[in-house]
Amino acid sequence: MNGFTDLLICDRRLVILRFLAEDQDHKLNTSILQEALDQVGHGVSRDCVETDCAWLAEQGLARTEPVGPVTVVELTGRGEDVAEGRATVPGVKRPRAR
Repeated sequence: MNGFTDLLICDRRLVILRFLAEDQDHKLNTSILQEALDQVGHGVSRDCVETDCAWLAEQGLARTEPVGPVTVVELTGRGEDVAEGRATVPGVKRPRAR
């Protein structure tokens, strides 16, 4: 990978966490996440979204559960801290102050 690719991956992971944090029950499926990412300039495949969500789960930032053709992704407390900038994790872009 190169610097630009790493930047895109780190930003995409932060955006996923922020989408989850904004949702009322902190859960979204990968189909909705893919569409939402496309709306903010991250036009990626479902496989890419699934891979990012699996990585976030490995880091303890989210939980994943396969449900039919999609995966439901749920934000953890640690993931919320990262989304809000209260904690940092290598591989996830740190959010700017709002």
